[in-house]
Amino acid sequence: YITAGDILQVVLSKRYGFTFNGDLIQFYGSLRSINPSPYMYFLKMKNRQIVGSSPEMLVRVENGIVETYPIAGTRPRLNDKDKNKALAKELLSDPKERSEHVMLVDLARNDIGRVSEYGSVHVPQFMEVHEYSHVQHIVSRVTGKLRLGCDSYDALRAILPAGTVSGAPKVRAMEIIEEAEPTRRGPYAGAVGYFSFNGNSDFAITIRTLIANGNKAYIQVGAGIVADSDPEKEWYETDYKAHALMKALEVSGENGL
Repeated sequence: YITAGDILQVVLSKRYGFTFNGDLIQFYGSLRSINPSPYMYFLKMKNRQIVGSSPEMLVRVENGIVETYPIAGTRPRLNDKDKNKALAKELLSDPKERSEHVMLVDLARNDIGRVSEYGSVHVPQFMEVHEYSHVQHIVSRVTGKLRLGCDSYDALRAILPAGTVSGAPKVRAMEIIEEAEPTRRGPYAGAVGYFSFNGNSDFAITIRTLIANGNKAYIQVGAGIVADSDPEKEWYETDYKAHALMKALEVSGENGL
């Protein structure tokens, strides 16, 4: 599809499914300790639970300003500051990672622009490396001023799903994901957040998340595929992303993996 010109990027994911026999509250406590993130959540809906530690904002509306925080470009984070600095420098100098990130920032600008006043869309933070517990990412921030007649619901509608978990162009990428992935994603790569009575809202992308239904659970992780992707590197990237959740399962005594 990429060589044929259908898409520039598609984000394909893999799923780790397992039998769950433990206490998800204990797992959540372990996850908070092992992988503290900007968004932490535990949602219980009868037999279904969504437990996560997402690093990535999908969309936020506050006092009429709409923003999103695209994350694209990953390297592991090690227990060595010098090695981490070298990895961050290599990440920012990688032509493939840079072009992929710029493409997704442009997609985010387009999404934000759909609900923003003309000329109000800006990128106040561009291609910064942020460190998390087990990985480091290239991060940017895109903002706009909500135009008259648009609200938090319109903002969520304009950007869901994020380009960083689907691809570009977004609609064609989603069609290819539907064809290529063996199972429906469910809550994975969707959104967890809230709408406030004052018109504000804040949503995270549902990544770095465990999804359970009864005693069945899964963790899903993905990587963006472009023309010059290295398949082995992309595969290992998904392992880095799953590592914190797997470690939290081990620490909390879960089995059946």
